[in-house]
Amino acid sequence: MQETLIPLIAAVGGYLIGSLSFAVIVSRAMGLSDPRSYGSGNPGATNVLRSGNKAAAILTLVFDALKGYLPVLAVYLWGAPHGLGEGTAALVGLGAFLGHLWPVFFKFEGGKGVATAAGVIFGLNPLLGVATLATWAIIAWFSRYSSLAAIVSAAFAPMYQLLIWEAGPTALALIIMGLLLVWRHQANIKKLMAGTESKLGQKAAGATPAAGTSKKHPHGTGPRPAGHSHHHPSRKK
Repeated sequence: MQETLIPLIAAVGGYLIGSLSFAVIVSRAMGLSDPRSYGSGNPGATNVLRSGNKAAAILTLVFDALKGYLPVLAVYLWGAPHGLGEGTAALVGLGAFLGHLWPVFFKFEGGKGVATAAGVIFGLNPLLGVATLATWAIIAWFSRYSSLAAIVSAAFAPMYQLLIWEAGPTALALIIMGLLLVWRHQANIKKLMAGTESKLGQKAAGATPAAGTSKKHPHGTGPRPAGHSHHHPSRKK
């Protein structure tokens, strides 16, 4: 009973940690628009980048990756005395990933899970993490499409694991995450095929601009009337 209960409790813990939507948390803390209200509507680092605030996007990326990485690492560091190994680590990582997709703290409105999946992969197999990250970087560099890079990486990660390492709990978790990642990118796939997908760093309409980037008319904040000139004739004394 205990052998089954502890891994399940660990998986629930992973899910709760994964449910922390850092795209929303960081945006609120930095006074930005909710990332679910502009761009793709996805609460993730790529969409936060469309707000024009690179710092917010970087923080989102780091925290989303860490919430996948740290629960898996915790199993490997402290799980052995309780009989927890690769199977539990894979289950906890999958739980964190599912938490990001369907966060209990944010009305189950989550992101696509790219950064969190990357964190889970690095926790399960660091070398696989490097290979997967390199795949993402190469595709993103040449295509400028984050979604395309994520889809290709999601397909290649389980293949790398099966071809270079071995089948097992890690491979199974990777297959499930890969299928869910592709499924969550359905809209992006349609946009890619139609040629309307947003590229990396492209500003989204409706996003709060980064501080200091807004342009104001010197006579006020409102729009300049048509035909208005900055030339003011001198008044007669």
